[in-house]
Amino acid sequence: MKILVIGSGGREHAVAWRLAMEGHEIFSAPGNPGTAQVGKVFPSSDYLAIAQSIHPDLTVVGPEVPLAAGVVDQFRAAGFAIVGATQEMARLETSKIYSKQFMQRVGIPTARFARAESVAEALAALRVFQYPVVVKADGLAAGKGVIIAQHAAEAQAAVQLLGPRLIIEEFLQGEEVSFIVLCDGRDVVALEATQDHKRVGDGDTGPNTGGMGAYCDGRILSAKQIQQALDKVIAPAVAATNFTGFLYAGLMITADGPKTLEFNVRLGDPETQALMHRIDSDWADVLMRAAGGNLKNVSLQWKAEPSVCVVMAAYGYPGEVRSGDLITGLNQSTAQAFHAGTKTTERGTETSGGRVLGVTASGPDLRSAIANTYASVEKIHFDGMHYRRDIGAKGLKRWA
Repeated sequence: MKILVIGSGGREHAVAWRLAMEGHEIFSAPGNPGTAQVGKVFPSSDYLAIAQSIHPDLTVVGPEVPLAAGVVDQFRAAGFAIVGATQEMARLETSKIYSKQFMQRVGIPTARFARAESVAEALAALRVFQYPVVVKADGLAAGKGVIIAQHAAEAQAAVQLLGPRLIIEEFLQGEEVSFIVLCDGRDVVALEATQDHKRVGDGDTGPNTGGMGAYCDGRILSAKQIQQALDKVIAPAVAATNFTGFLYAGLMITADGPKTLEFNVRLGDPETQALMHRIDSDWADVLMRAAGGNLKNVSLQWKAEPSVCVVMAAYGYPGEVRSGDLITGLNQSTAQAFHAGTKTTERGTETSGGRVLGVTASGPDLRSAIANTYASVEKIHFDGMHYRRDIGAKGLKRWA
């Protein structure tokens, strides 16, 4: 098939890489140096015009911004098969206020919260919550619009930084898990659970980022927990919206069962890199079935080996980043290095964004997968690079 992948990050490189392995003709827009290795790149964001020129059999949307802009609605109106959420469905991600009110309305378990339309309202709402407390910006923030405040002064500063439209939310105790399903408007297919690492520093320290790494292991959620997530979180959301595309539930696994921290309307990044490394099904066929409303009785197969993705970030990330640092050692890496913030110049491959590479490998067990990934990370270099050294450590501790 001809498959168009929309997006320019590591997630899109991973999806394109997996589909190319199945023998399909891959196009990407706007793409990156990684997607250029597996297909043709259109460095443009005029997605519909690109589709009208190449006539893809299937289009897969990666990032949230084109979904929020209505690219799925546009493609369907033009008669193109596409996997993704409509503009209306994208509100589950584009507005935290809308999303929390939706969860409350359809009975999805989530943390107690208060909405605020101004800084003054948010400061007043803080008085009815204990610390730590979670402060969330209402709109899209590339994974950085959440601050966990440990005390009043920190919470007040977070309100000033992220406001004026905010969610103030109780802090839930437990382990955070990314649970993603593929939906066709009625039926769903669950992907393997993954665990993302949002904070920039080891031991979950420092500010939130778009994600510093993830691992995928079939033991992250038990069969009971998966069924709870499907019954209590996914099923009510899909029934209320006729959702299509990827529905990402950020779950906190609490003593009372899974509770929903957030919804995203697309595959996670860097979760996708670990997922694409483990999937063992005809991925293009499953995606085409989703686009055609035909997921009933479909299931996915997974390789037994766990996978790990470590994000190598640029100097300054998650703040103001520096671009233009030369990347060396890519050809010495035995892992798959998914490109995210890179560009090709006369000097070679250089940094051009905050999260530069997602180095991903598998192994017979989680400890081996971690070791294999970091062995390749250590062969890659660019000035100012930094990365977490504890991706997957929570799994090792849990299953020790």
